[in-house]
Amino acid sequence: MTLENKAKEEEKVTLLADESSKKKWKNWWVRTVTTLMMIGTFFMILASGHIWVILMVIAISTIVYNEVLQIAQGPAKDSSFKWFKTMSWYFLVTTTYYLYGESIIYYFQSIVLVDAVLLPFATHHRFISFILYVIVNNILEGLIWFFIPTSLVITNDIFAYICGFFWGRHQLIQLSPKKTVEGFVGAWICTLIFGFLASSLLMRFNYMICPVKDLSMSAWSDINCDPVNPVFTAVPWNLPETVISIIKTLFHKQVTTIWIAPVQIHALVMACFASLIAPFGGFFASGVKRAFNVKDFGQSIPGHGGMTDRMDCQFLMGFFAHIYYQSFIKTNHLNVGTILASVINNLTLHEQLELLERILTYFINQGIMDASVLEKCGSSALTEHSRQLLENL
Repeated sequence: MTLENKAKEEEKVTLLADESSKKKWKNWWVRTVTTLMMIGTFFMILASGHIWVILMVIAISTIVYNEVLQIAQGPAKDSSFKWFKTMSWYFLVTTTYYLYGESIIYYFQSIVLVDAVLLPFATHHRFISFILYVIVNNILEGLIWFFIPTSLVITNDIFAYICGFFWGRHQLIQLSPKKTVEGFVGAWICTLIFGFLASSLLMRFNYMICPVKDLSMSAWSDINCDPVNPVFTAVPWNLPETVISIIKTLFHKQVTTIWIAPVQIHALVMACFASLIAPFGGFFASGVKRAFNVKDFGQSIPGHGGMTDRMDCQFLMGFFAHIYYQSFIKTNHLNVGTILASVINNLTLHEQLELLERILTYFINQGIMDASVLEKCGSSALTEHSRQLLENL
């Protein structure tokens, strides 16, 4: 297809607001029904627990990967590149193992590092085996850090469609011809409002804000995390004099401070990214589709196209959310898992035994344990094989 023909096709693109009423509303109802179904399923999985959310991410990622693979498979066949599909899936499995393994080892060190079967997979993990990593990490840090970024992108996408549907008149970018300036700006405003309100609501639930400690945890579990990240605690913010004057003029009240939790401010930052930067992931995906001369990546979601068409912005958003959380939000607290990993990886066998005896001595001096425990659990309790190892060191 020549550039001239492509230019003519671009001129024929009809914006949603200008389409025939029958076609426009048919598309509206198809997208609305599938959107409500996806949102309902999303909330059901979210309430089922962290393991189900992780499995959802893996499933979505696999479907997206398969759709991208399908549009690239044609050119691969033309170039006589054998084993293209097999090698592509091999690299997906290898990368998934490498990236997910890092998270499992970090969050469940107390289990993995003391199990005789799992220990080799943990200590030699990098030898045996990067976007999937950040999404799963967000889930394990607390579901709110998964829900807020993903829901912001979804909200932005929904309101970009709605605002463009009713008021869109000016095309935003040629790569994605049906996106409009009105939809872009309207979605930004709506996403900011949603981000502030959603964070205000979700910060009240331990299930959403607590890092995962048990993969069997669900919305119906008794969950408590202590200490709670200070970003979920409301603090007073002094208003500028200009704002104070405006409030006094409009409502005849003297308001000098407001109570806002830092997470609400962080949600506004993420909302700006979801509205202004993340859509470029969609623009890039549109460019890929144009390059391969396809309308959608697939047809797995009626009215929406393929899974990739719905998730193209999520990958960029997930990466940003991970970096933002690690840089500005995360608080580091020692736990049994991190201490155990430090002991196993950094202390010699002699030093580990000395640490054990000192801990036991502390318990004995505090009256927690009997003195005889030291003899049973100290150096005298070593196996013959361990004694020989110590003698050879």
